[in-house]
Amino acid sequence: MLINHNRRAERRIPRWAAQPFVHFAWRILRMRKSILAIMAVVALSFAAMAQTTPKAEVFGGYQYLRFNPGSGIDGINANGWEAAINGNLTNWFGIKADFSGAYNGDLLGTGISGKLHTFTFGPEFSRRGDKGKLFAHALFGGARLSGGGASDSAFAMRIGGGGDWNINDRLAWRVVQADYVPTRFGSEWQNNVAVSTGIVFRLGSK
Repeated sequence: MLINHNRRAERRIPRWAAQPFVHFAWRILRMRKSILAIMAVVALSFAAMAQTTPKAEVFGGYQYLRFNPGSGIDGINANGWEAAINGNLTNWFGIKADFSGAYNGDLLGTGISGKLHTFTFGPEFSRRGDKGKLFAHALFGGARLSGGGASDSAFAMRIGGGGDWNINDRLAWRVVQADYVPTRFGSEWQNNVAVSTGIVFRLGSK
């Protein structure tokens, strides 16, 4: 009986579908209803998730910056602020504008105050969940360094990411954001690092 049953099953498969790879494809086609049902469930899940995505997110908080001048000069610790606004085009992709300032009141024991401001723009990629979101960004723009009555401007980047923890529908705590912040003052790169934390305000919903 088992042999006869298998033979009847084989007769239901066209002869051209007997080859291994073609046979596999034929079985996938026969499963198309199940596949379409699974895809529909996934699509509905993403649609439900997209309803909770804010139109914009505004961040403000504290920033620690380690500025590395290069050329054998010791690194400089600086404290300051960071602010950013992110416009969400989808639930996983947005465009971000980021601004920051970092300050040191005694550069390398000289008594001279130094300031570094950055302004960068670019894409942000995020993964959202019930508890918060993880994100990564690649931002490009400029930096302005000033101190001792002199100032200079240069190209800057901010490449990194972080994580937000939901407080409620409108507020989140940015637990940590860590960035590589290279700048190009003079003829060499300064390989700086920044760490930030603060509050995220969510505006509207998509």
